[in-house]
Amino acid sequence: MLTSKELRVSFTDFFASKNHQIVASAPMVIKGDPTLMFTNAGMNQFKDIILGNVPAKYIRVADSQKCLRVSGKHNDLEEVGHDTYHHTMFEMLGNWSFGDYFKSEAIAWAWEYLTTRLHLDPDRLYATVFEGSVLDCLGQDAEAAEYWARHLPQSRILNGCKKDNFWEMGDTGPCGPCSEIHIDLRPDDERASVSGAELVNKDHPQVIEIWNLVFMQFNRKADGSLEPLPARGIDTGMGFERLCMAIQGKTSNYDTDIFQPIIQRIAALTGIAYGDDDKADIAMRVVADHIRTIAFSITDGQLPSNAKAGYVIRRILRRAVRYAYTFLNIREAFMYRLLPALIESMGSAYPELDEQKSLIARVIKEEEEAFLRTLDTGIRLLDKKTEEAIAAGLTSLSGKDAFALYDSYGFPLDLTELILRERGIAVDINSFNIEMQKQKERARNAAAVETGDWLVVREGESRFVGYDCLESDAEILRYRKVKQKNKEFYQIVLDQTPFYAEKGGQVGDSGQLVAANDTIAIVDTKSENNLAVHLVEKLPADIAATFTARVDIAKRLQCECNHSGTHLLHQALREVLGTHVEQRGSYVAPESLRFDFSHFQKLTEAELREVERRVGEKIRADYPLDEHRSIPIAQAKAMGAIALFGEKYGDDVRVIRYGSSVELCGGTHIPSTGRIGSLRIIAESSIAAGVRRIEAVTAEGAESYYFQLQDTLREIRNLTNNMPDLIQTIKKNINENAELRRQIDAYDKEKITSIKHTILANIISRNGLRIAQYIGPGSPELIKDVAFQIKSELKNAFIFVAGIEQAAKPTLMLMLSDELVSAGKDAARLIKSAAALIQGGGGGQPHFATAGGKNPTRLKEAVESILKELKLEG
Repeated sequence: MLTSKELRVSFTDFFASKNHQIVASAPMVIKGDPTLMFTNAGMNQFKDIILGNVPAKYIRVADSQKCLRVSGKHNDLEEVGHDTYHHTMFEMLGNWSFGDYFKSEAIAWAWEYLTTRLHLDPDRLYATVFEGSVLDCLGQDAEAAEYWARHLPQSRILNGCKKDNFWEMGDTGPCGPCSEIHIDLRPDDERASVSGAELVNKDHPQVIEIWNLVFMQFNRKADGSLEPLPARGIDTGMGFERLCMAIQGKTSNYDTDIFQPIIQRIAALTGIAYGDDDKADIAMRVVADHIRTIAFSITDGQLPSNAKAGYVIRRILRRAVRYAYTFLNIREAFMYRLLPALIESMGSAYPELDEQKSLIARVIKEEEEAFLRTLDTGIRLLDKKTEEAIAAGLTSLSGKDAFALYDSYGFPLDLTELILRERGIAVDINSFNIEMQKQKERARNAAAVETGDWLVVREGESRFVGYDCLESDAEILRYRKVKQKNKEFYQIVLDQTPFYAEKGGQVGDSGQLVAANDTIAIVDTKSENNLAVHLVEKLPADIAATFTARVDIAKRLQCECNHSGTHLLHQALREVLGTHVEQRGSYVAPESLRFDFSHFQKLTEAELREVERRVGEKIRADYPLDEHRSIPIAQAKAMGAIALFGEKYGDDVRVIRYGSSVELCGGTHIPSTGRIGSLRIIAESSIAAGVRRIEAVTAEGAESYYFQLQDTLREIRNLTNNMPDLIQTIKKNINENAELRRQIDAYDKEKITSIKHTILANIISRNGLRIAQYIGPGSPELIKDVAFQIKSELKNAFIFVAGIEQAAKPTLMLMLSDELVSAGKDAARLIKSAAALIQGGGGGQPHFATAGGKNPTRLKEAVESILKELKLEG
């Protein structure tokens, strides 16, 4: 029986023997593709080849790819842990042909690998083929069926519908029929009783798909029609975890040696044996799955956050914490302690896990602790909502409240239901689902993009010339219309372009396309599958004309200063703090730069000053740009070039050197460091556990920053009458202000005591209640202190009502004793009603509420209306 480590190697060895180039997994977190946040299939890293944007370096390729499916149509999140074979993060074994072999070889090699190399029982295997589609005018994939007939009897070659057996990259683009290989892992007696053919694609946990062979032979156009691809291709994907289950004779992916070390570690930490309790087992599977997703995302440079991909990772982590909290009785951070088991299982294939284990552990631990605090807050809020529902005589919590808990505090509906069930209260599921649907609609509408077909003006490949010039002749290769948020614009691809497309943290260029009698503004340039796409609001009058492509020089120059500044900043940080500092992200715009890096504590003022000083030295040294284009990555590393985690580099790379700063980089840079002028750090902060962020400005931005500081200093000097020792003057003013504040506080205390005594001396008793009133001038904050002092003295059977005027603004205040609140009286409701008399509004809690308004002349009337409502008027 092969271990998972041996199985992964056997796959790549097999296809290497078939003359395939074995390539490394791309990062699981995708950069440079606006249509995807995560790699959700093995083909993602080859998308630009499949789309024809770049030529294939190798016509045969194989790999093991890290994938993540948690959003969009590929969303398995809610099934994870509840069944035996769904996962968030999974590995996809795959082989590709780019214009080389096709169906015959793909089917033959798949069969050979499974039955000859892995010795799977041929009698347990089934193949599906595309049955055809009337809508697409396609018949059955008879070619694939014929090839399968060489290996399988007709009874185990099954027709599959379009949903299962026609693969599409998206609404448009390359697509084609596919052939799935399924395996029946049931015991022999069950197989004899019910044929596996009846259970294929029926969600049976032991009759499962293990390999999908996609035959890319069509292009789907925007109008839905199909046209043949000029170069057909093969794209196969085999679920590694499912294959392990089949090879190791298990009935669950979680019983394989991929997951069991992690699950057994969870069992040891919780004291709960796996297999003893169904709910605990589900929780362990959820945690074992999710720890992989979280750890690999962090190694690929994606930290948990509240936006986009970071939000997805945070949501997955919180789902794991919730399950551990609810079903494993975990009340402290513990997932970070599973890392050694994960590294033991997968570290040999993915060494970045071990290389970054300290960062991974710190980030996960901090996220766990933060969410556990959030859970406590959410539970307190749920307690309050439950008490309010019970007090109102309700038997269910509103779906709107349950959704607020879900949306703001990460409470899943099942956790809310579980807590409420113990208190005899249900949840209004229908209204919860309505709120959920509203949110989905909002998200869908915000993200909706309508993209037309590319209209080809002339054939050719796009070439970037912007490293060497900011202006060049250009012709349009193709264009298309795009509509988003009811705004139309166009995307244009040029045969050669000086415009840098947004990538690697650097924003895209803007500028103009100029013809004889036509000037078109290019508002932005984006990178889409390695293709520079220029955004324009209107098309040129003559699409076929030859244009001058002209970059906005001022914007580009400032971006270059900031980008080169990040390199110098990175090097200075490593010199001052240590070589553990590694870039975790960056953003380079014309106005400023942002640089994220690994470091485990706040930088001191002395460290920040030293970093700035060293960057200044490098700027004044005026190091020339030492650029090396398209050199082998081994040579680049020998030069000392720093590679960034989360980036996938090709065999050939570009190196940027300024003095001792040497980095792999595809961005644009200044000819020499002296052109930067200066760099000033304007902020330093934490963005995640073990990750700091520096914001800085250079060149003109640094000048503007200086001028702003000078203006501020000049204004402060004017305010202090140009005293020679400004710092001592400010300190003196602060001390004098503190003394005056102390005197005012003492006066306020005397005033509170005086007002309190006056109010207590004039208490009126009606219907067994003591009524304390105040109508007059004063500070609402001061009268609030009076109210709570009165409460501490009267304790029960009282009300306090006040009408306060300050600077012609009226305030109402009402405090009720606990007995009145228990009897159903509500200060917030009473104050809202009275507030209308002073042309205002307010609210608060049942025992204490306030209201502000515009009309102080009716304060006394408002106070009397509250007493009247309580039937305590005179």
